[in-house]
Amino acid sequence: MSKVFTPGQIYDPIPLPDRRQFSDQEMIERSARFYDGIRKRHTIREFSDTPVPRSVIENCLKAAGTAPSGANHQPWHFCVVQNPALKTQIREAAEEEERAFYGGKAAQEWLDALAPLGTDTDKPFLEIAPWLIVVFAERFGRLENGDSYKNYYVNESVGIATGFLINALHDAGLATLTHTPNPMKFLNEVCGRPDNEKAFLILVTGHPAEDAVIPSKSQLKKELEEMASFL
Repeated sequence: MSKVFTPGQIYDPIPLPDRRQFSDQEMIERSARFYDGIRKRHTIREFSDTPVPRSVIENCLKAAGTAPSGANHQPWHFCVVQNPALKTQIREAAEEEERAFYGGKAAQEWLDALAPLGTDTDKPFLEIAPWLIVVFAERFGRLENGDSYKNYYVNESVGIATGFLINALHDAGLATLTHTPNPMKFLNEVCGRPDNEKAFLILVTGHPAEDAVIPSKSQLKKELEEMASFL
């Protein structure tokens, strides 16, 4: 049976574990340190082929798995690709979709929005970076007997877990790129994933190349008063 869903389970509370309590000053200092670290995260497209230990990726994936989710169903699967042949297969299929996208499939407004970011149909990072993490969203779950069960807030849950993963990889000293070829159905076949899962995105990760750059536009962030309201 599924560990996260068992028919007939009842509410079984336990005392809050791992309780943490800091003074107001400690909270201010810790939150400031976190912001100072996460603001140094940058999305890049030029990766080094320098190897990254598998244990680093495993630890970051375990961190992602602690994310909250609808009904605690944890509707995600992370397919981690290191095999060069599979990475080539993913690149070829992704670039085919991208050529259709840039060749007339995308609205001009969308292309105009992407122009300052310097994206195009060529995706060498899909082969160069040591790891590709293909994130799948589990549209519904399956029990060992073949019965299915409903998952809730799937996209929201998977998005939060992906955010945890990006943060963990950054904290480990790695760079990331979220890549979303459209459509992504080919990823189920390449990764051998079942039809109850839908590809959410490809998270490219590794060390930045020596010549890595970022678009100047990416440095433009909303000020606090633009993105938050205190009522």
